[in-house]
Amino acid sequence: MKTPPPDLGGESWAFALDVYDRPGVSDACLKLQNQAGVDVLILLVTAFAAVRLGILLTPPEINELDNACGAWREQIVRPLRAIRTGLKTGPAPAPGSETEQFRSKVKAIELDAERLQNQLLAASLPRRPAKPQDVNADELRFVLRDVTTLFLEKHGSKPSTDLVSAIDTIVDAVTQGAHRQLLP
Repeated sequence: MKTPPPDLGGESWAFALDVYDRPGVSDACLKLQNQAGVDVLILLVTAFAAVRLGILLTPPEINELDNACGAWREQIVRPLRAIRTGLKTGPAPAPGSETEQFRSKVKAIELDAERLQNQLLAASLPRRPAKPQDVNADELRFVLRDVTTLFLEKHGSKPSTDLVSAIDTIVDAVTQGAHRQLLP
């Protein structure tokens, strides 16, 4: 049985940063975020729980994670993201070299806010024994589709093949990465 890391928040944050930095993953995550309203951190913490802890979250557990961080995401993370992305095009004096420096500072603060959200999510993960066998790619794909379905339902959107391919990109990156604990 896998033992939870002593610093679950730090371990899950390192996992999220590593996975997000792999080829194609940031684009796939942004597609899920922009087209389905998916909280990328919930998606990555769910992958962490599966791969590193051997815990496949159920739809009610995924919903509990969303409830645990929803207020922080809506009141802190999303407004910071809106400010950062708004500085790409204006208002005056943006965009410009001085506002780009400011935008970089906002981006760093946004990342800190996401790290705090990640800690909240890691602390909210269910504490139960791991699966007896390592999680395989199909199981990971299924649980990441559950995350996407939760957000699609919340936003009244319909699934698309683009979203399925985005999930597949993330699963492929996780299964081929340094944290490989999945069976092909």
